[in-house]
Amino acid sequence: MRIWLSKNSEVPVREQLATQIVLGIVSQDLKPGQRLPSTRELARRFSIHSNTVSAAYRDLAGRGWVELRRGSGIYVREHPGDGHPPGEGAELDQLISAFLQTARARGYSLRDIQARVRHLLELQPPDHFLVIETEEELREILVTEIQEATGFRVSGTGPEACADGAALAGALAVALHNQAGERVRASLPPGAPCLLLHSRSVPATLQGQEPPAPDALVAVVSCWPGFLRWARTMLVAAGLEPEAISARDARARGWQRGLRSAAFVITDTVTAARLPAGCDARVFRLIADHSIAELRSFVEQQKL
Repeated sequence: MRIWLSKNSEVPVREQLATQIVLGIVSQDLKPGQRLPSTRELARRFSIHSNTVSAAYRDLAGRGWVELRRGSGIYVREHPGDGHPPGEGAELDQLISAFLQTARARGYSLRDIQARVRHLLELQPPDHFLVIETEEELREILVTEIQEATGFRVSGTGPEACADGAALAGALAVALHNQAGERVRASLPPGAPCLLLHSRSVPATLQGQEPPAPDALVAVVSCWPGFLRWARTMLVAAGLEPEAISARDARARGWQRGLRSAAFVITDTVTAARLPAGCDARVFRLIADHSIAELRSFVEQQKL
């Protein structure tokens, strides 16, 4: 099997190498049990670092395409039955394999196929939102709010995973419009779109809510420390005495004890599902209504 690697491509060399080996396996250019070139051999042939080749092989081994035999080398993994790795991707692998065999039979090289497939994929509309946020707890809240509001597929990751663009495949990146959001945009590859979401204001959050009684004990519970600070500010602005606010970090042991004695519990969309039965929960959302409307509009456009 021939392999082409471009050091000037925006696609990392490791990804180029792993992808071409997978294409070779599904197109049956590489047979089950076949020994692959050693790490040193590929590194010398293409004048690349051996760690790059090792990373590609480890990735392929982790996904079940190859197996590393100590003291022997790297081999295409043998799979019973249809020769494809087990799991939900087997049917897709068969479709891709049939396409590759047809294209190769008509004289197209793997380089031609890769270039056209990459071009066509870039033209495809996003099939999910990707929330990019440094703080894991906040990221989970944003993912949940967007999923509930739009019904669209949503996933999340940190900015460090987006530098090479691989995590952005098929996604519309979204992030909060704040200082962190600007850092997120700076971490993305040049030209990569990112929709910045606005946070709800305190007046918008309090609209339609009955003010708590002056002597009421109000619990604020969240897995994200920032929510605790935000909700406390909101309640003080509504006229509640700071001493009447009980803040609970949902990551701490025993945070659920005594919550039923509170007049009501202010919480986020993630922590709400973990509250004890019988709590009067007020779920306050972080994303502004107009940002949610923008996300919904995007989803509706994908259906046209």
